[in-house]
Amino acid sequence: MRLSIIIPVHNNEKTLDRCVKSVISQSFRDFQLILVDDASTDTSPEICDHLAQADHRIQVIRKKENVGLSEARNTGIRKARGEYITFIDSDDYIKADTLAQLMEILKIHHEYDILEYPVWERFGNPKTQKRLYLKNTVYSDMNDYWFRGQAYMHAYAWNKIYKRELFDTVSFPKGKKFEDIHTLPFLLRQCSQVATTGSGLYYYCYNAEGITAQASGDDLQDLLEAHLSTLSRLSSLPPTVDKRDIAEYYAHVLNIQLDVYEASPQAPLSLPILPYYSTLKLKLLHLLGLRGLCIVNKYFHKICHKNHS
Repeated sequence: MRLSIIIPVHNNEKTLDRCVKSVISQSFRDFQLILVDDASTDTSPEICDHLAQADHRIQVIRKKENVGLSEARNTGIRKARGEYITFIDSDDYIKADTLAQLMEILKIHHEYDILEYPVWERFGNPKTQKRLYLKNTVYSDMNDYWFRGQAYMHAYAWNKIYKRELFDTVSFPKGKKFEDIHTLPFLLRQCSQVATTGSGLYYYCYNAEGITAQASGDDLQDLLEAHLSTLSRLSSLPPTVDKRDIAEYYAHVLNIQLDVYEASPQAPLSLPILPYYSTLKLKLLHLLGLRGLCIVNKYFHKICHKNHS
């Protein structure tokens, strides 16, 4: 079997059928589809059973208690039998022939440990949706992929196909939100080659009730902690990593720290101040200090919100 597809399900009765049918209608057929029902309380379990009865490639795993997205994925990984693994969230779907295009690339390039493909981000929300375009690029240096390729901006679990063996020693962290940003750096440590392609398309659908849209201060703190782990390794990076790329990443993490403070002013400020000055916020960071910048940023957003209301 070439591919195991893992779809965690939790109260997704409105979108589950669309998601699964986007998979079973693919021209690529050599796959195992694992639906992990994470103790849904709506009609999702019945939908899972109906879909499994109609297609022998679909397997349903039912959790008695809600274990969360990370452990649902880990459960699917343990049941996976394919040479490769991919994930799809049950409120999303993939474009026709996506799997055929991606698996043909991997048939030719078995050396790729991870293959990443394009995304319609927040699809369905005209104000925020945008297309993530990817070029046909091969990375043999994982620092190059993370910094120059800005993998940290799209470290999603789902728009990628992985060699199953990468998960022999890596799992998604139980109880963490934004679990994919915690996990990808550990997967990359085991990779020799990662490739991106312009082929295929994942529809990451906007969900007003989803984790990203409803992220709390604690959720954002989980996201910040994942990036702080990467920042702690900056001093050990080889000199070949462009300092401008590192500065851009640091500016990205600074924005997350500002968001954490805005959502939870009582949360500890944990971002180290590093010697980068390439953006206005970074310059203000050195002028005002981290707490001062957080206060100014929160006040600025408050004024902007008041002016728009």
